[in-house]
Amino acid sequence: MLNIFTLANGRLFQEEIESLEELSRFQPIWVDLESPTLEEKRWVKQYYGLSIPEDAMDEDIEESARFYEEDNGDLHIRSDFLIAGGGDEPRAVRVAFILNLMNSSLKSHGVLFSIHDEDVPVFRLLRLRARRAPGLIEDAKEVLLKLFDADAEYSADTLEGIYDELEKVSKQVLAGDVTDTLAGEALEAIARQEDLNGRIRRNVMDTRRAVSFMMRSRMLTAEQFEEARQILRDIESLDNHTAFLFDKINFLMDATVGFININQNRTIKIFSVASVALLPPTLVASLYGMNLQFPELQAMGRAAYPYVLVLMAASALVPMWYFNKRGWLK
Repeated sequence: MLNIFTLANGRLFQEEIESLEELSRFQPIWVDLESPTLEEKRWVKQYYGLSIPEDAMDEDIEESARFYEEDNGDLHIRSDFLIAGGGDEPRAVRVAFILNLMNSSLKSHGVLFSIHDEDVPVFRLLRLRARRAPGLIEDAKEVLLKLFDADAEYSADTLEGIYDELEKVSKQVLAGDVTDTLAGEALEAIARQEDLNGRIRRNVMDTRRAVSFMMRSRMLTAEQFEEARQILRDIESLDNHTAFLFDKINFLMDATVGFININQNRTIKIFSVASVALLPPTLVASLYGMNLQFPELQAMGRAAYPYVLVLMAASALVPMWYFNKRGWLK
């Protein structure tokens, strides 16, 4: 899918391109290629003179090769964007950006090319804002900065969701009387939020590197440079939140595991108490079952058998009464 974005009266407008002739009618500042076909890549190369690298969206590209500037002045940035929520598993989507500022055939202030395999929530968020807020975007560099700004805000919103989920787990765990089933559900929820928190931390680290690269490239205006610094400050605050969440997750994990151990100790205590309580009747049965002639049994005659049973029951009940009095059966 090939979409182009043009500026009109300070607003960003989107057009879906289905032929090379349609592409030639616009002067965009942003060209977005989502799962582009070979024909769409050919249109971009033919009209803009831009060859999209074959490894643009490779996941195993070296970290040092993700940010670089070509001899013709094009800036290449490969950044990961978080996708979370919507019932899907959290994941990161690699997006390749090519910022072309030297194309003399374009009358606009450069063109930003973005290549990715699936739709990214941050892109939808920026498109919505740009349509509603005139003057939000002025050139291609501003588009890239606003994408990273929206990415930081998206991470912040996701962190708020983690806070809410952990609050629910906290109420369940700290309410006491945690069963093994409830503990298992709590551990599953905690592990899921820990994974998401780690992905957010990696995402904001990647965004920080991309924004820092733009600042070092000296292509930003003074106003844009200050905006980039503000994005870095926002990311710094997110780092503090992710660190706090890691501590909270570890606490809840330890508390849940502690309740599981308590439940296991209760089970083992039952077996321990039962084994100790059954020792006296076992001893009585062993003594009177050895075919020895005990005088008291001979004197009782037929009442000897009930006597032994009562003695066994009493020898079991007395320890149980003692254990209950000490509170060991609660």
